[in-house]
Amino acid sequence: MFRKVKEIKTLEDNEEFCKSIAQMLKAHLTVIPKLSMGILESRGRMDPADLDKFMNTVLRSRISRRVIAEQHLALTDTYHSPWFSPGAKLSESEFIGEIFIKCVAKDVIERCTRAVETIARATYGHDVELPEINVVGHLEASFPYILSHLEYIVGELLRNSVQAVIERRQRAKPTRPSPPPPIEVTICEAQQHVIIRISDQGGGIPRDELPYLWSFSKGPQSEQRLENLGRVPKLAATMQELHVSDELGRADLKTPNYSSSLSSMTGRPPNLRLGMGLPLSRVYAEYWAGSLELHSLEGYGVDAFLQISKLGNKNEQLTTRATMDAV
Repeated sequence: MFRKVKEIKTLEDNEEFCKSIAQMLKAHLTVIPKLSMGILESRGRMDPADLDKFMNTVLRSRISRRVIAEQHLALTDTYHSPWFSPGAKLSESEFIGEIFIKCVAKDVIERCTRAVETIARATYGHDVELPEINVVGHLEASFPYILSHLEYIVGELLRNSVQAVIERRQRAKPTRPSPPPPIEVTICEAQQHVIIRISDQGGGIPRDELPYLWSFSKGPQSEQRLENLGRVPKLAATMQELHVSDELGRADLKTPNYSSSLSSMTGRPPNLRLGMGLPLSRVYAEYWAGSLELHSLEGYGVDAFLQISKLGNKNEQLTTRATMDAV
C-alpha cells in the first residue's frame, strides 16, 4: 500500500497520507478475531505451543506497526492543534503523540476503575453491589508509556477481579448480606521499574483452567470462546472495547477520531467473554520490556503483578523477519 503513496513534500500530501493510514487501521481491526478463530479451529490439528507461538509473533508484529501508524496520526493531530507550540520544551509537554511522558499509575487505575464499574453494572444490573477498589503505595509513581496499552492491561486485570468477586458472592448466597471483600491495588516504585499488584478474594482460578491461562487455544472452553468470537466483527484490543457503546462517554477515556488503540467496538455485549484478555495483556506488557504474572490461591483469590519499566529506555521487544519466517 505505501508504495502507491507519493513522496510527502507538503502538508496536503501528509493529510492524504494520514487518510490512507486511518483507512488501513480500520481495515485491519478484523485481524485479531479472525486470527483467534483460526487458532481455535486449528487446536486439534496442531500443537497448542506452536499455535500460541504463532499468535504471539503475529501480535507483536501487529503492535509495532500500529504504534508507528498511530504515532504519526497523533503527531499530525498535535501539529494542527491550536495550543501547539513548536518551540515547547519536552518538560512542558504531557505527551509526544501517543506516548504520555508521565503516566501516573494512580490516575490510570482510577480511570480504569470507573470503566470496569460501568461494565459490571451493565452485566449484573445497576443494583449490583460492587467491591471497593483501594489503591495504596507509591501514589505519585509515574513513567512514560502508551496510555491505551496500559489502560487495556489494568482494565482487564480489574475487570477479572471484579467479576470474580461478584460471581463468588452470588454463588455463595449468604444469609446475612455483607459487603463484598475489597480489591487491593498496591503501587510499588523502585529505581528502574514500577510494579502494580492487584489482589482480590474472588475464589482463585480453578485448577483445570491454570494450564490454559496464557494460551490463545483455550482448552475446556474452546467451543464457547469460538462462538463468542464469531459475534465480534472487529477488535483492536483496547480498554474502550470493554464498554457498551452507549456507556463509553461516562468512563472518562478519550477516543481519537481514527480507528486506533482507543477505538470502541460497537455493539459488543459487556458480558461477552473472549478468553483473550490475559494473553493479550501479557503480549502488551512484554512488548515494552515489562512482565505480567498471576498467582492463584484456589478457594481464596488471585494476585496479579504487572511490572513496568520506569525509565523509558527499554527497546520494544520486536518480532524480527527471521522469527516471522520461522512460524
